[in-house]
Amino acid sequence: MPTGAWIGLVIAALILGAVAGFFGARWFFKRQLQKNPPITEQQIRLMYQSMGRKPSEKEIRRIMNQMKNSN
Repeated sequence: MPTGAWIGLVIAALILGAVAGFFGARWFFKRQLQKNPPITEQQIRLMYQSMGRKPSEKEIRRIMNQMKNSN
């Protein structure tokens, strides 16, 4: 194989690997965020209590839904 063909194959493999790596990492990161959200319902309750309020379940669900929809 000529040298130019090898260089072309290497560049194509690098580009293909970068694209596949980007989408693979994106998929993995989104899945991890769904399994382990950055904030839990208990943390929301504690934030409300630290402000001197007792949150209702409706408020907690609303905040959790807003966080899920903001992705």
